[in-house]
Amino acid sequence: MLEDGVRRTNPLAFFDDDGRRKRTGTVWTASAHIITAVIGSGVLSLAWAIAQLGWVAGPAVMVLFSAVTYYTSILLAACYRTGDQLTGRRNYTYTQAVRSYLGGMNAKFCALVQYANLFGVAVGYTIAASISMMAVKRSNCYHNSGGKDPCKMNSNVYMISFGIVQIVLSQIPDFKELWWLSIVAAVMSFTYSITGLGLGIAKVIANGTVKGSITGVSIGVVSESQKIWRSFQAFGNIAFAYSYSMILIEIQDTIKSPPEESKTMSKATLVSVSVMTIFYLLCGGFGYAAFGDESPGNLLTGFGFYNPYWLLDIANAAIVVHLVGAYQVDCQPLFKFIENNAAQKFPESDFVTKEFEVPIPGCRPFKFNLLRLVWRTSFVICCTVIAMVLPFFNDIVGLIGAIGFWPLTVYFPVEMYIVQTKIPKWSTKWICLQMLSGLCCLLTIVAAIGSFTAVLEDIKVYKPFKTNY
Repeated sequence: MLEDGVRRTNPLAFFDDDGRRKRTGTVWTASAHIITAVIGSGVLSLAWAIAQLGWVAGPAVMVLFSAVTYYTSILLAACYRTGDQLTGRRNYTYTQAVRSYLGGMNAKFCALVQYANLFGVAVGYTIAASISMMAVKRSNCYHNSGGKDPCKMNSNVYMISFGIVQIVLSQIPDFKELWWLSIVAAVMSFTYSITGLGLGIAKVIANGTVKGSITGVSIGVVSESQKIWRSFQAFGNIAFAYSYSMILIEIQDTIKSPPEESKTMSKATLVSVSVMTIFYLLCGGFGYAAFGDESPGNLLTGFGFYNPYWLLDIANAAIVVHLVGAYQVDCQPLFKFIENNAAQKFPESDFVTKEFEVPIPGCRPFKFNLLRLVWRTSFVICCTVIAMVLPFFNDIVGLIGAIGFWPLTVYFPVEMYIVQTKIPKWSTKWICLQMLSGLCCLLTIVAAIGSFTAVLEDIKVYKPFKTNY
């Protein structure tokens, strides 16, 4: 009764300016969401990416991507509200922000790219999780047989297992209820990143030398055309490792105010990008130093059956747990997009809008919705099947990163910022922003071509549902 009285006399105690329940997110919860989404499977391919570019270009490209991502993320965060940063109308999704600033056609293009990218990320995470699960199984098989059993296995059963877990977790309604999963996943990402870094340092010490070269994999080891395509693909892999703009607005919508959400999000972005860049340079650099031109597409698989093998098992298990959370964080915008549109078109449908409660002894009742159950389950099944058909982790990662980088990380934030701040056309600042966008567009095109070429090469030798590893 007391709470009801307070609610009637002071509704702002429980609700924000848009009538929704008060947001409680902070710099640290936003950072956890970003780190969960970003320091993921992408970090495992960075040693391979540096190997293609060499000791000079590899780290330089990583720093360049981090600087561009940070700068454009600040621009995008400022577009969460239309108008005043404290009292203006909120944009709950990336697509809604684009519609507010740039109009309907841009919003449709943004939605297409954003949700296609998130779909691709879900496929990539399914592949990566299965690789790690197989690595644990193969490691134990190898040691139990004394190295006599080649321990080949099919990835399908592991992808299906991962998919079943995602079907269950996908019933979590939205971001606000994912905070605990994000924190667990963020801890797991640090666990396997630090393990990979530690193993890389140990291998460098064991080798007694730092491998690698100024220009990366040399022509002769690979052909001239392979060198070009692999370098392009490396750009895509690095872009994927920094990719989170497609969920930035959705994360920002969990942050409390005052102060302005854009200020809090800018601090969270600085923390997250700084942390991920340091981790990326260390993990990618020491991985390349350990393996040189033979750096694997997935760093942890390069250590083979390294002893103590249980350490690799822990790292691979941490990857799986992290990807369980990252999958949910990345897919929530797509889930809500479909469900919100369905609710607008069919407001009277019980299938679409009615929430059912299942009592759980000792806990709050579990709420579920029939549309959420059917749609999200179908989505997970579809991603799992595609992952089983195209299980090319390194190449899929590069393709996803390339496709999403320019439009989502650079183009839309730049264009919205120009409209918001009314930057005059052909002014110095306008020209500089357009040059940044143009260069990143070119980078996206060459990275996509390189990654797509690699996928085509994989398809030539792979037999769906039959190839064992």
